[in-house]
Amino acid sequence: MKQFRLIKILVLLIIGVSALSLSGCNLPSRATTTPTLNVTQAYQTVEARLTEAISRTPSISPTRPIVTSTPGQPSPSPTQEVQTVTPENTQPSSSCDQALPGVPIDVTIPDDTILRPGEIFTKTWRLQNAGNCTWNSNYALVWFSGEQLDATSNVPLNGSTAAGQSVDLSVEMKAPETPGTYQGWWKLRNPSGAMFGIGPNSDAGFWVRIIVEGTPISSGTPTVTETSGPTLTPTVGVQVSGPATLLFGDLYDLDRNEINDGGEDLTYEEVGLTHNLIPFDNTVMAVSGPNQPSLTTCQGLNLSADPISVDNLTGNFICYRTNMSLPGWLYINTLDPENGNLNVEIYTWLIP
Repeated sequence: MKQFRLIKILVLLIIGVSALSLSGCNLPSRATTTPTLNVTQAYQTVEARLTEAISRTPSISPTRPIVTSTPGQPSPSPTQEVQTVTPENTQPSSSCDQALPGVPIDVTIPDDTILRPGEIFTKTWRLQNAGNCTWNSNYALVWFSGEQLDATSNVPLNGSTAAGQSVDLSVEMKAPETPGTYQGWWKLRNPSGAMFGIGPNSDAGFWVRIIVEGTPISSGTPTVTETSGPTLTPTVGVQVSGPATLLFGDLYDLDRNEINDGGEDLTYEEVGLTHNLIPFDNTVMAVSGPNQPSLTTCQGLNLSADPISVDNLTGNFICYRTNMSLPGWLYINTLDPENGNLNVEIYTWLIP
């Protein structure tokens, strides 16, 4: 502003000098002599003063911000104040209780597994801890909808599962006595009692679905057979019974229904492209067929120590005699073609 004012003053001065020069030419001459005004010199003097004033005036930086616009967005008004926004992490923090399906989620009993009425089985799900809290024994696997299948409704978790880790959760169930399709839903429960599951919002349940058909499983109730004489035949009871899941290389004890405990009845192996049960240590076996065998049937078969391929035996029984000379049967429940996991059920008679 000072620069413009100085220019204005100098311009007015020039105009004034010019006016005096012109008026001097029209005035009548006087007797006294007055000095003559050199107009060119006056202009040069004004120009020099103007150049000096401009050189002393500080440059003025623009005070209006430079406004840029994003394609597709309206440009802000020139008078609009522009603020600089620092980018922030807008990702929501992970919730404490979130779960994802494992690979596979159905470790045992895939959907629509066929079971016989009254058959006992173990359902195992594999889940991944997708939250930021560790699952411990204060968490539980809980039934919340559908068919409970004779299972306990609350199974506390064993050990700890840190964020990002997977865990296998198992619960023992029993197939109903009436044929049909049955499905039950389960979730996890945190220490405060809130339930959560899988899915985008971690609120969906995971389930078990089975198809019940065929002949019922024997209850295994001990029987007493009387003869014509006063002597009773020894009571035939059950040594052990129940389900099991075998992985390649497992050693299976048929006398205790335990895996890799030092028992030496048979091993489950992959030989070439076949899945085999290989008896050893005096254990012998033979395929019986799709019908549940009786004690007499198993004792009458020609048992041997030869390996038995189970690839085509789903739904069939195998009779055996353990290394403790106890008879029994093994039922091939399911064989997972992807990982080879073999689900079986055994029944070992106790003969005094």
